[in-house]
Amino acid sequence: MRADRTNRFALTLLGVLLLLSGAAAMAASAGAFGAAFSRRTLFANRVGGYVGQHGSWVWQAAAGVGLILALVVLRWLAALLIGTGRAGDIIVPDGDDQGTTILRPAALTSALTREISSYHGVEAAKGRVVGDGGNPELVLTVTAAASADLNALHQRIEAEAIAHARQALGLPSLPVRLDLA
Repeated sequence: MRADRTNRFALTLLGVLLLLSGAAAMAASAGAFGAAFSRRTLFANRVGGYVGQHGSWVWQAAAGVGLILALVVLRWLAALLIGTGRAGDIIVPDGDDQGTTILRPAALTSALTREISSYHGVEAAKGRVVGDGGNPELVLTVTAAASADLNALHQRIEAEAIAHARQALGLPSLPVRLDLA
């Protein structure tokens, strides 16, 4: 998923920056940048002097930057916690004009995971429906026992459980992502 990659990249970048700044501070205190530099206080530098002379607007600008950063972080957290990408109700196409059949994604995933969990060699199965309710995608995560034949289990899931889901939804080309571990 694209959001997962973005989160991993952002958190890795933040971790590397914090690691490098910590390593630089430790090296400075050990005298790697000269003995005089290691004895200086934290704010005894040009930047500290500038902030001391122009503190009235610098602190306001720092507060503005901090507020913008906090809003970006809150937006990121909201996207992680709220925006799951899960599909809404699935409309099952029907050849008759007798009405519309609406299927809840949880009902579909519950039936699929129960069926897959009953297969020999399956320890756990999880599923979710992502995308648009009119054009859903099925994501299945199956944990197999160490002694299970993964190839046979994969073929059985494809031939039975996924085929049942496609038939029930009337979507023979339902995209499915199967993570088998």
